[in-house]
Amino acid sequence: MTNELQKIPLLSGVDHTLLEELVARREISSQRYPKGVTIHNQQDTCGALDVVLSGILVAYALSENGSAVTMFEFRENALIGANLLFGDGAYPLNIFSVTACELLHINRNAVLELLHISDFVMCYVKALSMNSLGMNRKIAMLAQKTLRENLLGYLRQQALMQDTTSVRLPISKKELADHMGVQRPSLFRELKKMKDEGIIQVKGRTINMR
Repeated sequence: MTNELQKIPLLSGVDHTLLEELVARREISSQRYPKGVTIHNQQDTCGALDVVLSGILVAYALSENGSAVTMFEFRENALIGANLLFGDGAYPLNIFSVTACELLHINRNAVLELLHISDFVMCYVKALSMNSLGMNRKIAMLAQKTLRENLLGYLRQQALMQDTTSVRLPISKKELADHMGVQRPSLFRELKKMKDEGIIQVKGRTINMR
């Protein structure tokens, strides 16, 4: 197992012997989760750092209108709980498995031990910075822009990433509504308005920008 652990960027600079000790003491362990389950509930105590080994997870909150607002998405090698482990220890959001996934759990004592290793520290600090940046972007999106502005911003971002004006949505429209913090009918109405005004063309999950 330790050879596989050293392939994870966070643990690549950690000595093989130390990893073996932490695994033997059950301070590092892995667990598989099926699709569609809540891994951590909001306000649960955070006692371990999670590393995504496979699959996709999201951190979401319920808005006042009852829709789920997706704040973060976690994919392979992402860290969950890095900014919580040494704070008040409570998850501010629900962590949900969008697909079947596997997580590596590193408990608090093990993280304290690993923080003496410079490579681990740099990866840890980078994760903290990325989480902070992502949260700031999400807050700005929700607080300052209209649904149309957020949609156009998202589509332009996808157009740049896919290098095309014919954007293939990487998520379902329901997931896109969650990402925008609105209910699905509101998203569909705005997409229809944009289509009627000639701003976009919509065919299934493909949206052409004009």
